[in-house]
Amino acid sequence: MARRTWAAGSLALTLLLGACATAPSPITGSPAPGPAPAPVPVPVVQAPATSAQRPPTPNSEAVVQALAEGEQSSSLIEDSVVELKPRSRLALTPPRDIWERIRRGFAMPDLENDLVRNREQWYAGRPDYMLRMTERSRPYLFHVVEELERRNMPTELALLPFIESAFNPQAVSSAKAAGMWQFMPATGKYFDLKQNLFRDDRRDVLESTRAALDYLQKLYGMFGDWHLALAAYNWGEGSVGRALARNKALGKPLTYSDLIMPNETRYYVPKLQAVKNIVAQPEFFNTQLPLIQNHPYFKSVPIERDIDVAVAVKLASVSLNDFKALNPSMKRPVILAAGTPQILLPWDNATVFERNLQAHANRPLATWTAWQAPRTMKAEEVAQQLGMPVEQLRSVNDIPPRMMITAGSTLLVHRKGQLDNDVTEHLADNGQLGLAPEMVLKRILVKARKGDSLASLAARHGVSEANMAAWNKLKVNTHLASGQTLTLLVPSQGARRVTRPSSAKSDPPKPAQTPRKKTNKTAR
Repeated sequence: MARRTWAAGSLALTLLLGACATAPSPITGSPAPGPAPAPVPVPVVQAPATSAQRPPTPNSEAVVQALAEGEQSSSLIEDSVVELKPRSRLALTPPRDIWERIRRGFAMPDLENDLVRNREQWYAGRPDYMLRMTERSRPYLFHVVEELERRNMPTELALLPFIESAFNPQAVSSAKAAGMWQFMPATGKYFDLKQNLFRDDRRDVLESTRAALDYLQKLYGMFGDWHLALAAYNWGEGSVGRALARNKALGKPLTYSDLIMPNETRYYVPKLQAVKNIVAQPEFFNTQLPLIQNHPYFKSVPIERDIDVAVAVKLASVSLNDFKALNPSMKRPVILAAGTPQILLPWDNATVFERNLQAHANRPLATWTAWQAPRTMKAEEVAQQLGMPVEQLRSVNDIPPRMMITAGSTLLVHRKGQLDNDVTEHLADNGQLGLAPEMVLKRILVKARKGDSLASLAARHGVSEANMAAWNKLKVNTHLASGQTLTLLVPSQGARRVTRPSSAKSDPPKPAQTPRKKTNKTAR
């Protein structure tokens, strides 16, 4: 199969950049089908990166050597500044759409093998899936490409969320990786993605993109090879480092294609290469790409007061679904200004929101606030104390039946009376809900042995001496006769503590080894 090779050179290159565009559609609609326009030649001139312009980049040999000598592989980053992509003098005319802009920034070496052809056939054979997936990327692609160009990174990486999550920021894998970049809880924490009662930044459009590009830059700095960096993004840098060390010990090549790796990682880069090839020549693969204009889709709007999601949606004149698509990290019906100081809105709606928000300057915006449990309590007790229906308390805080709220837990409650304040930054950033099963006691009878006392019996059965005395209507210092029958109340099952959000907690990862991102793929 003939393919176009994308590389920087010292001569002007002419690229036939085909783009099958369709008519624009509303945010919730689908593009109207239509014939693909003929490819338009677009001249591209790229300046070659000379050795004088680019500092030395760590390579696979250097990584293996560092591992062999017991060095931290991340120290390679400190020894050199890595130039991620040759700077380019691009076409004289601006890109017609976001797809052409992505093509112009391609800078990774192409992977050519049977797995790539297999994935090309898989994607090309599912045109409905491709159109649905690319249409879903509409709100996010411009921002991702902007960030990649700002960091001078290859624009192929803008296609990575197609592989990770089909560009779905609400995607969650069976291994609990979340968001369009699919961060595991520990990896997200390492890259400062907040995960608490109110929000999960692994789903946040801006924060997850920032963290993903930070991670990819770190990996490229370690391995000096984008294919190995991508393998490490999927499999973990420690796993890739050990695979390289094994190959070196056996005298085998130190390239992505030559490593022994799990099947998921084996297909990972071929999937990205296949999508890259389809984006490069959609007409060759009989694939439609929706027209996505090369301009911002959303605007960031500052939030200075807590505001209900329903109020924000109304003031912005957007649908709830469109609001959630741009602000997928929010988990509760209120936006906390101390924890989420900005929201994303479609460009035109942002102006509407700012104007309406100013008109509501002196009016209440939030009906919810946060409250901390002073002690372990039943949901019914909390609801009665705060004057709200227990069903609503359970629903808004995801409290299952027969579970108690542990001391220090943060709950979302009605904002009224003494609880009429915006949530503090500490609670907004650290609020967690602790749950424990309700204690169901059962009555048992025991017989005192010779020499037993209430204290010894209490210690034997794991209860307090005072409770033993109360249950049996005795004084604490009462003498017990041998064979005397006494009543005890003990738990029918052992209590266990559950914390929400419940993530796989572990010790903070060491700087040299970022925790593995995931082990299982998202269900598409």
